[in-house]
Amino acid sequence: MTDASRPARAVLCPVALGVLALLAGPAWGQTVEPLTLRASPLLAEKLPSNAKPASLVLGDHISGRTDLETVIEGNAELRQPGLVARGDKLVYDQTTDVLTASGGVRLNREGDRYTATSGQIKVDAVEGFFLQPTYEFIANGAHGHADRLELLDRDRSTVFHGTYTTCQREDGASWRPDWMLRADRLELDREDGEGRAEGAVLEFKGVPILPLPSMSFPLDERRKSGWLPPTIGLDNKSGLNLAVPYYWNIAPNRDATVIPTVMVRRGVGVQGEFRYLENNYNGRANVNFMPNDRLRGGRNRWGYFVRHNGQHDTGIAAIGNIGLGLNLNRVSDNDYWRDFNRNGLALTTRLLANDGALSWGRGDFSASLRALKWQTLQDVNAPIVPPYDRLPQLAGRWGRVNDRGFDYSIDADFTRFRADRFWTNEPNADRGVLHGQLARPFTRPWGFLTPKAQLHATAYRFDGPLDDGRTSASRVLPTFSLDGGLAFERDARFFGRAFTQTLEPRLKYVYTPYRDQSLLPNYDSGAYDFNFATIWADNAFAGHDRVVDNNLITAGLTTRLLDPGTGAEAVRLAIAQRYRFSGQQVVLPGGTPTAKGWSDIMLGAGINWDPRWAFDGVVQYNPDSRQNTRTLLQARYSPGPFRTVSLAYRHQRDLNSQYVDLGWQWPLGALIGRGSDPAPRRASGGGSCQGDGRWYSVGRMNYSMQERRLVDGILGLEYDAGCWIGRVVAEKLNSSVNSSTKRVMFQIELIGLSRLGTNPLSALRNNIPRYQVLGADAPPPSRFTEYE
Repeated sequence: MTDASRPARAVLCPVALGVLALLAGPAWGQTVEPLTLRASPLLAEKLPSNAKPASLVLGDHISGRTDLETVIEGNAELRQPGLVARGDKLVYDQTTDVLTASGGVRLNREGDRYTATSGQIKVDAVEGFFLQPTYEFIANGAHGHADRLELLDRDRSTVFHGTYTTCQREDGASWRPDWMLRADRLELDREDGEGRAEGAVLEFKGVPILPLPSMSFPLDERRKSGWLPPTIGLDNKSGLNLAVPYYWNIAPNRDATVIPTVMVRRGVGVQGEFRYLENNYNGRANVNFMPNDRLRGGRNRWGYFVRHNGQHDTGIAAIGNIGLGLNLNRVSDNDYWRDFNRNGLALTTRLLANDGALSWGRGDFSASLRALKWQTLQDVNAPIVPPYDRLPQLAGRWGRVNDRGFDYSIDADFTRFRADRFWTNEPNADRGVLHGQLARPFTRPWGFLTPKAQLHATAYRFDGPLDDGRTSASRVLPTFSLDGGLAFERDARFFGRAFTQTLEPRLKYVYTPYRDQSLLPNYDSGAYDFNFATIWADNAFAGHDRVVDNNLITAGLTTRLLDPGTGAEAVRLAIAQRYRFSGQQVVLPGGTPTAKGWSDIMLGAGINWDPRWAFDGVVQYNPDSRQNTRTLLQARYSPGPFRTVSLAYRHQRDLNSQYVDLGWQWPLGALIGRGSDPAPRRASGGGSCQGDGRWYSVGRMNYSMQERRLVDGILGLEYDAGCWIGRVVAEKLNSSVNSSTKRVMFQIELIGLSRLGTNPLSALRNNIPRYQVLGADAPPPSRFTEYE
C-alpha cells in the first residue's frame, strides 16, 4: 500500500453502491415522475447478528499488507457499525481480527466508552484488554478507572483494582464522587444485569463506611437472587430493628423473599413472602413468625396473609373455566395488629377475613360458592361485635340487558350465618333470598326515562326461637320506581375561555310498601352513607335483612362546564334533595325512624379549571336546623414534578368529629427562589443533577380539631444529590385512644448500586396524595446517545 503525506481513507471490505442509478437522469422523451420522500425507520438499536460489517480506517499515515495487516498512525481511527476505536497508533491484523492500540486509546462500543494508555481487542468478538483504563456505561451512567480492564465478550468485562460509581463527573482535577465502590476485582455482566465485587470497600463522601469482602449489585432493573442490603429501623415499641433480606428470583414470574429480623426488645423473628404471576392467575403469600416475644411474656407470635385470584380450567367442556379467589388472614393473638402493624396488616385492621370463593359464568348465567370466616382482634378498651361468618354462601344470577328494549335479571342467594353467641343474642340462621327486577329504559341524546319494578323475597330458618317464638320467617316486598332526566347544552364563555355548558335536571320516584321487620335479626345489612350516589338508591340499606319502606321523590340538578375540544370537565356543580310523602319506619336495630318531609340538601362542587389546581367539596345541609350535618372540602395544588400540596377538611356533626388533613411534597429550594425541576435520569442510575443537590420536604398531618391533637402524622426530608438520595422520615400512627406507634426511618439510596437503611417509600406513597418518588428512571438511552 502506497504511503501518503495527507489524511488517508480505506475500506477493508466490498460495499455495494447504487449511487449511479440515483444520479443518472431520465432518457429523452420519458416522463419524469415527481420526487417523493418516504418515511425511514429509526436506526436499529440492535445490530443484526448475521450481518458482516464493513470496516473503515482513517489516519494521517496508513501502511500495511493487503489482506494481512494495516497500520494507521497519527489520528488513527477504525470504524465498524456499533464500534469506533481511536489512538495515536492502530495495528489491525486481518488474519486474527485483532486490533492493537497505543497512545491516547479511545473505544466507543454502542455508547459504552473506554480510554486507556494501550490495549488490544478482537474486533468482532469484542475480546481483549486495556491498561490504565477508564470506562463509562451508557445504560446506567456508571463509570470508573482501573489498573486493567478485560473484555470477555460483548456483555461481560472484568475490572482489576478499580472503582465504580454513577455520580456524574464534573470538571476539575479535585473532583471526587459522593460515593464510590473500590474493589480488587469487579465483574460486570450486562447480559444478566449483575455486577459482582470482591475485596470491596464502599466509600461515601470520601470516608470508607462499609467493607464488603464479596457482594453483588444490579446493573439495571432486572431482578436477581442474593442478599439485599440490611435495613435498620427504630420505633418506640420494638426498639432497634435489624433485618437482612434474602431475595430468590425463582423465575421471571415467581420470586420469594426471606427476611431474618432482630428486634432488640422482642427477640429474633423471620418473615417470608412468595409471589407468582401466571397467564390466568396470580397471588402472593406472606408468613411471619417470632418465637418467644419478650414483650408479650414469651409467647410465640405469628401471622399469615394469602391472596390468590384467577381462572382455572376444569377440563370439562360443559363447564369451562372456574374462578378461584382466596383472601386468608390469621394471626396469633389480639395484640398482633398493634405490635406488627407493618407485617401484612394495616394499623387499624382488627377484622381479619378468611375468605374463599369459586365463581363461574357463561352467557347470561353466573354462580358463586363462598365461605367466609372472621377473626376479630379485640381491645378491652374498645371491644367490637364480630360480624357473622358465612358458612357457606351460594349465589346465582341470570339476566339480560337491552333484550327487545328491556333489562331484567334474577338474583338468588342462600347463606348460612354463624356467630359466637357470646357476642350476640340473635340466633344463627339459614337465609334464602330471591331478587328480581324488570326495567324498560327509554334513552335519547336529550334525556332518559326508566320505569322499573323489583321483587325482593326473603326466607329464614333460625337455630333458635325469636322473641315471638318463631323459628322461621319470610318477607316479600315489591318496589316500583320511575327515574328520568334531561340534558341541555349550550356554548358559553367564562373568564375569556370557551366552554360547552350542560344543565342536567333529574327526578326519581320510589315506592316500597311497609313491612314490619323489627323482629328479624340483622346479619349483613348496614346503612348507606348519605351522599350523591346513595341519594338516588332504591334501598337505604346494603344487604338483604332490611328493605326500607319508601314513598319519596328525589330531585337533583347538575351543571357542568366542559372543554369543547377534549370534553374534560372544568367545573361541576350539583344539588339534590329528597321529599318523603310518608315517614320511614324500617330502621336498623337501635336506629331512629325518619319523619315525613324534606331530607337534608346535598351540595357538591368540583373545579379543575387549571391542571395545577383541583377542588372538590360536598356539603350536607339541614334546612331545619340551618346547620351543616357533614362537610368534606378538598383542595390540591400540583404545579410541577415533585411539587404537590393537598388540604382536606372533614366535619361530621352527629359524631362530633372535625379533622384537618394536610399533605405535601415540595422542594425547599423553591421556597427561597432557588428551585428548578430536576432533569430525567438515565435508566437505572446516572444522576443528572449537579451542584449542591436539592432538598425536599415531605409530610402529612391529620389533626383533630375537636380533640386538639395530632391523630396521625408523617414528616420527613429528602435530599437528591443526583447519584444518591437521602431520606429521613418520622411517623406517628395512633393504635388506640391512649397509645400510638412511633418510628424513625433512615435511608441512603445509592443510584445504580443499592439502598441502605429502612425504606420509607411505602409510607410516603400511602400517606401523601400524588407523591412522586425521587430518582424515577427515564427510558433507556439509545446507543447513539454518545455517538462519535
